[in-house]
Amino acid sequence: MSSGQLFVVATPIGNLKDMSPRAVDVLRAADLVAAEDTRHTRRLLAHFEIDTPLTSYHDHNEQTKTDSLVAEIRAGKDVALVTDAGTPLVSDPGFRLVRAVQDANLPVLAVPGPSAVLAALSVSGLPTDRFTFQGFFPRKSRAAESVMAEGARSSGTHVFFEAANRLTETLSVMARHAPQGTEACVARELTKVHEESRRGTLDELAIHYADNPPRGECVILLHFPSGASPEPARSAEEIREMVESLMQSENLSRRDAVRLLSSELGLPRNAVYAAAREPK
Repeated sequence: MSSGQLFVVATPIGNLKDMSPRAVDVLRAADLVAAEDTRHTRRLLAHFEIDTPLTSYHDHNEQTKTDSLVAEIRAGKDVALVTDAGTPLVSDPGFRLVRAVQDANLPVLAVPGPSAVLAALSVSGLPTDRFTFQGFFPRKSRAAESVMAEGARSSGTHVFFEAANRLTETLSVMARHAPQGTEACVARELTKVHEESRRGTLDELAIHYADNPPRGECVILLHFPSGASPEPARSAEEIREMVESLMQSENLSRRDAVRLLSSELGLPRNAVYAAAREPK
């Protein structure tokens, strides 16, 4: 008996007319559809009159479900992997399954289509020759600072997902840590009735969305100026306090705290060490 195949199928991020004919054909011909949320995918399949059986495949059962799906494919069944919207594996489950199927020397085929990342880039008005997808923006302040510092040291446009109810707060956090001259865009409700892409500074966007609370799915795009300094200037006292905070919160030696902080701030290690040793 010949083996089956795993199809990684992109589905619409909003407008159902973006569903490709090939995606419909693959989902209809598959023996099983592995879906992040079967309730959501069931409505999608019903719209296109597809009656292929569904099984759940999400973050909480990915580890245990992978082996059974690989066994189904090895036994000759075709499995289609979908997420709630867009392309699977982009900030969604599926990496473990794709890798396991490949490791079993079974075929994995792409059925490309809608992607919120690429859609946002295409309407952002920001440079698209090089970009980095960062996933959801960190909620913890230390991680947020680190992501912004790292981004400012690299070229290209940086793409983040964010929930609508956190958009204004995230834009404000970004504004506090972004170098002057950083360009930003918020792309919201892509392909839907109220689609919007708004470009400006982070402060301008934070003020706009504070006055106009957003709804729906949001993508934030940042482009840092060439040669940007990743962090605003820090006083010796601020650096010393940050080193001491790291020592306490992370249980680090002074040397390790200095090494970590110099990396996060993009500052010479000896400068951070000198500031950390200054008397109060």
